[in-house]
Order: sequence, then structure tokens, then C-alpha cells
Amino acid sequence: MINQILLKTFCTLANVGHFTRTAEKLFMTQSGVSQHIKKLEKQLDSQLLFREGKTFSLTAAGFQLHQKGLELLRASDELEALIKQDKAYVGRVKIASPGSVGLKLYSHLLDLQQHHPELVIDFRFAPNKAIQQELADRTLDVALITELTNNSSLLSEKIAEEPLVLVTSDKIRSVNWQTLLELGFISHPDAEHHSRQLLSMNFTAFEHVEQFCCKGFSNQISLILDPVSRGFGFTVLPLFAVKAYPHQNAIKVHPLKTSVSENLYLCVNRHSTMSNRTQFIKSVVTDYLR
Repeated sequence: MINQILLKTFCTLANVGHFTRTAEKLFMTQSGVSQHIKKLEKQLDSQLLFREGKTFSLTAAGFQLHQKGLELLRASDELEALIKQDKAYVGRVKIASPGSVGLKLYSHLLDLQQHHPELVIDFRFAPNKAIQQELADRTLDVALITELTNNSSLLSEKIAEEPLVLVTSDKIRSVNWQTLLELGFISHPDAEHHSRQLLSMNFTAFEHVEQFCCKGFSNQISLILDPVSRGFGFTVLPLFAVKAYPHQNAIKVHPLKTSVSENLYLCVNRHSTMSNRTQFIKSVVTDYLR
């Protein structure tokens, strides 16, 4: 079995890239770091570093040990934290979601934190790909995504659907294809994806979002409807984002013949040790959105 103290020294050295800074980080002497590396190489009967004066590079064996060693150390830290403190209402839970569902969910989780003051909600708004990467890196405990991932380290469960809707200012009473062309489009980071899903099912003339004159853009989910409410153009958004807009009397959601929804998936890393508080938040999110 690999000595975890030696493994921690090696992984820290590989991360830092310098013997002296590694010694400072681990409160060791430089010679102590060197001794740990030599002991680990002897234990594994493998050379882990190419030493070049005061610099070094990882051998193939060293590279593999670094990658797998980080996973082992992370799992060990997770297990230690779980054993030391595994109460359902105590500790930090790191969660992320795309913007729209986040607007609906975040305040609910804050209400929960008010009832359990020792529970800390660490909530991030991020696009699907960024969330998937953070889950894979195990920097998140649980997350929501709207697009399934092929990453084998992640587990996803469909828990809800979120309708996509077409929104204009309240001055527009009804819409047709010509109306949309005349209004122009208010764009956002997911505009092309959402518009293709909804408009292609309801307007035979739709081919791509570039058919509309772009009248504005915002990458802040809570601000996208500001130019829409002023009559600058229309947009397509998930319903949760629309319902969270504070000036509901200034906008109008237009019912279309064919409704379209996005799936919402609750996602975790299959290799992470799930604490009781994470399981608690997972169940709360599932119950709230279903």
C-alpha cells in the first residue's frame, strides 16, 4: 500500500513544480521532501522524476502516479470530512446550475439555510459545459444541467422539465412570423439553442436565429428581459427565468401551437463520497422542482 504521507509530498511537488516551495507549503525541509520522493520511488521500484539540476520533470510513471494520486488523496479527504462531520444540516454544500433554474432554486435554498443556520449554501450560476467539468473535477457536490453529458464519471437523473417561451413587451398582443421579423431579436448566450428548439417547431419559415435583426444582447439572465420589456425586440427563454423577472406587467409570454420543454437533470460525480448534507440538498432540489 502506498504511504499517503509520501504520496502527498509527491503530488504537492508535482503541483508546485519546485522543491523549495513544496517544502515551505508542507512545513518541511527541502532535504525532507527529497527523502520522501526517494522513499516513494524505492517503495514503488520506479523512477518518478527526471532530475535536471535544480529542476525536474515527471517520468511516465510519475505522471500516472500524480493523476491517480490526486484522486486518492481527494477521496481520502472526503472520507475524513464525512467521518468527522456528517450531519444533514451542518456544513457547506457546493451546487451549480444554469441561470434560469438557478433563479427559481436559489431563494428556496436560502430559505432552507435560514431554518438550518449551520448549513452553508454555496451556489454557482454557470453554463452546462462548465458545470460538467467542475463535477468531473469534484469541485462541486451536486448540480443541475439541461444537456446530458457523455462523461462516464458523472451520474445524471432527469427530475423535471422547464418550458421554453417566446416573450415580447406587453404592447404586442399576438405574434406571427412577420411580427417577429419586424420586432428583431434580443440575444443571450443560449439564444441560438433555445430559439432553434422552440421556433423550429412553430414557424415553418424558421431556419436560424440570424434571420432576425439582433436588437440587443445580455449575458446576465436577470437582465435579458429589460430590453424586451422596453419593446426593443423579442426573445426565447426558459420559463423560470421569465417568472423571476420583477416587472411582469411589462412583458407578455405568447402561447404557441407546439410547446417545447428542456429536461432538467440532477447530476453528481459517481466517484464522490456523498455526505448526508449533500443527500439532503439533493432530495430538497428534487422535491422542489418535480
